[in-house]
Amino acid sequence: MTLELSDPPAATGGVHRIGDDAEAIELARALAEDFALEARTRDQERRLPYAEVERYSRSGLWAITVPRAHGGAGVSTHTLTRVIALVAAADGSLGHIPQNHFYALEALRVGGTEAQQAFFYQRALAGDRFGNALAEIGHKDYRRRTTLRRDGAAWRLDGRKFYCTGALFADWIPTLAVSQDESGENSHLVFVPADAPGVQVTDDWDGFGQRVTGSGSVHLQDVHVQPEWIVPFKASFERPTTIGPFAQIMHAAIDAGIGHGALQALLPWVREHARPWVDAGVERADQDPLLVAQIGDVHVRLRAADALIARAARIVDAARRAPDEQSVARASVAVAQAKAASTRASLLAANKLLELGGTSATLNRHGLDRYWRNARTHTLHDPVRWKYHAIGNYYLNGRIPPRHGAI
Repeated sequence: MTLELSDPPAATGGVHRIGDDAEAIELARALAEDFALEARTRDQERRLPYAEVERYSRSGLWAITVPRAHGGAGVSTHTLTRVIALVAAADGSLGHIPQNHFYALEALRVGGTEAQQAFFYQRALAGDRFGNALAEIGHKDYRRRTTLRRDGAAWRLDGRKFYCTGALFADWIPTLAVSQDESGENSHLVFVPADAPGVQVTDDWDGFGQRVTGSGSVHLQDVHVQPEWIVPFKASFERPTTIGPFAQIMHAAIDAGIGHGALQALLPWVREHARPWVDAGVERADQDPLLVAQIGDVHVRLRAADALIARAARIVDAARRAPDEQSVARASVAVAQAKAASTRASLLAANKLLELGGTSATLNRHGLDRYWRNARTHTLHDPVRWKYHAIGNYYLNGRIPPRHGAI
């Protein structure tokens, strides 16, 4: 089904301005409690969360990475990951939706001009949401085929994108495109107004997990683009920058959040519904020693992932302050460690929710399967096997991880 971009409710009222890290975390915790109330229903009915996204962005949480120099809270990466994980624990889809919004703000910080930063940061503070049109499917390589071509003083954009998380809810759709000039092929991040003529956003995401992320497709046909909407992208990877590790650590936070949500669902289920195995010789599941031990294992692995994410966030922030080849490499490796741990912990927690919960935990009316479906789907975002390779290659051979825009 193709949706008109005028279908979602229009933004109304003011946008809260968050002052510091503590306020961001407190507000995220409160919102997450509310978002959790209908998370099962949204997932089962595949009900796109327009109202929740509107509330989420107008809370000011979508602007917390705007630098203080531009009027934002300029929160630490650690705070950002905590906000993301809190929301993802309540609803994996809502935890994921703003990831590319924050990615776009980081791309602006690294590669945008002062004028571009001033304009788009103010739009974020005013409540504008940035989606994404980055990935393309149907090809065996990662070469981008969406093209940006000159048209007098302006540009024209053509292409098809998929996995466009957040585009259905966006005011702007940052789009990765390539252009040709005398120096060869260059890539750009083009901030396209979502309601521009020639932009078509289609709700065709039908994955079994992360069902309501709105991760459908974007078709761009002869879209008129102003030069001031074009941010260099290739140049941001020809030198050491934190765009890559910053993007990846948010994915680790989403995974860890989904895992914590699964554990939070498992504990009351064991106390109230699960049965102990007959050989345990106890009356209640929460007294079954093997079951209790496995819950302890889940808890330890999630806390270990949290610790690695927190450590990686500190290293990312250090690299953001002083980016060079070594600092960015340390950040990339630290984030790879966090991503490896969060992937394993998230899948373990979601699997144990069903295994320890028993057969009744699989009944559709309970909706507990959504944690496994969300964890399994989101952890496929990028192959964790390559995280282990990057870590091993760095420590064994001193090889610096590659810099690229795969997010």
